[in-house]
Amino acid sequence: MKIGVFYTMKFSYWEYKTWFSNVDFTIVGGGIVGLCCAFFLKKKHPNRKVVVLERGILPQGASSKNAGFACFGSISEILSDLKTHSEEQVLELVKKRWDGIQLLRQLLGDQGLDYKQYGGYEIFLESDSHRYKACLDRLDYVNELLKPVFGRPVFEKYSNSFGFDTVKDSVINHTLEGQINTGKMMHGLLKLCVSQGVLVLNGVEVQKLEDIEKTVHIAANGFGFTSSKVFVATNGFASKLMKNDRVKPARAQVLITETIPDLKIRGTFHLEEGYYYFRNIDHRILLGGGRNLDFKGEETFEMEETELVQNKLEELLTTVIVPKKAVKVHQRWSGIMGVGDQKTPILEPISANVFCGIRLGGMGVALGSSVGKDLAGMISLKKEF
Repeated sequence: MKIGVFYTMKFSYWEYKTWFSNVDFTIVGGGIVGLCCAFFLKKKHPNRKVVVLERGILPQGASSKNAGFACFGSISEILSDLKTHSEEQVLELVKKRWDGIQLLRQLLGDQGLDYKQYGGYEIFLESDSHRYKACLDRLDYVNELLKPVFGRPVFEKYSNSFGFDTVKDSVINHTLEGQINTGKMMHGLLKLCVSQGVLVLNGVEVQKLEDIEKTVHIAANGFGFTSSKVFVATNGFASKLMKNDRVKPARAQVLITETIPDLKIRGTFHLEEGYYYFRNIDHRILLGGGRNLDFKGEETFEMEETELVQNKLEELLTTVIVPKKAVKVHQRWSGIMGVGDQKTPILEPISANVFCGIRLGGMGVALGSSVGKDLAGMISLKKEF
């Protein structure tokens, strides 16, 4: 086709001309990374056609299915990362998370994110004495390590005044940690992109990318078209499209309770190096995690819940978090993250005209905006356009 579209699905002439002809930039994945990449591409190159392809009706990975933590990292997570990363790498990771949240706040405003800086608390079960002691012993060390990012000590010992049961008397608070409404965030990013002229198409699953000289052939479900450049921002689903074994899917299962009268809990909370996490929202408790119960089983693309994980979440809810209240589960869901042996995001060219920004390591809310911006900045158009 002269207008650059190959297909089996029947579109009209107008549809081809509007959405699929002369496409400059195509972003695969309509989550945080993909929409931020599209926004910054369009901002820098306002006369270029930018198209976002998302496989779901709503973002299908984790961008709007997470717990809504700003997520700079609990102290036990940071100490765990130091076992596999250098101090410099950990410092850079935390800085990227902090910078990413500040960028989100600049783009959408605190009201647009429903951003609340209530602090982030790590709680320790009575049986978790070794981790508890290790975190307290190294609290000053971690504060000093991260001072270049935050400008002051951010971790502090804090008494357990939340009514939690079977836990240590003290928690460790990250004073700058916050929570956001990720539904509002994604809605805001979508509106921002559309206002700039970005075309966003849902229900499009990209199945193959073929880089041929100065153009990329994109094969989707039932049709295909060409684009000058393609940016892959599918995170946990990246291995499906790119056969990249450095990023693996990691399912995160979540539940939320019915409203709980007189709920006093406010903030974001972690247990066991962040493998369990919960927060308050609308007089409810949102609780997720548990993939450490079955790492291999949770390495999946299936958006389902398992009895093993959900039973553990309910046990934590009723014995630790709100032990003296009768609570009912209102809703359950899951999302797919992208993880690997390292937590550093993968930002690199796949070929001459295809680039990727993937492996956000469960920190997509914090990292997504800056990774998207960096992904958009991976090309220089001066010689090509």
